[in-house]
Amino acid sequence: MLWNYATPGIPDDLFERLPGIPLSKREVRLLILSALRLQKDSVLWDIGAGTGTIPIESGLLCPNAQIIAVERDDEVANLIRHNCNRFGVTNVKVLEGSAPECLEDLKPKPHRVCIEGGRPIKSILEEVWQHLQPEGRVVATAGNLETLYAISESLSQLQARNIEVVQSAINRLETRGIHQTFAAVSPIFILSGEKL
Repeated sequence: MLWNYATPGIPDDLFERLPGIPLSKREVRLLILSALRLQKDSVLWDIGAGTGTIPIESGLLCPNAQIIAVERDDEVANLIRHNCNRFGVTNVKVLEGSAPECLEDLKPKPHRVCIEGGRPIKSILEEVWQHLQPEGRVVATAGNLETLYAISESLSQLQARNIEVVQSAINRLETRGIHQTFAAVSPIFILSGEKL
């Protein structure tokens, strides 16, 4: 097994990747998982699942949870399945489809939703909110100001409660030539809110 630990934080290089497909960096992943506040039997939808890092970490943390990874590209969806197999994660179902359209008949309804990508973000949030169970949580990431503003405005319009916004500021020690230097991990905003 690739990850024999009870705690999250799988190193990025253990995941198989495809060129141009984003991967949530390990330290950012830890912040996202913390914001999700998963329970052992949660239903989690991960929209724009990319490489599958969040579904895999969630599946390992909560083996009784039901996780649905939504990805529009079939090659990327197959990458998620491949990474799940590599880590022995069996509670992740991969749905190939474009959000928000593919969410309409999706079951079971989620307790938690992670939105790591997708356009239009406002439409995705509105659709997710219709399906989110009472006391459910949404966690969304933004890598630019426009997405940050759109998510923030949507959470306000949806009357989300207990909204939190965190910006990661992470540096990693790297060797470059004969020197060791700190390199910044691209900052990401992590927004979360609850449906009461």
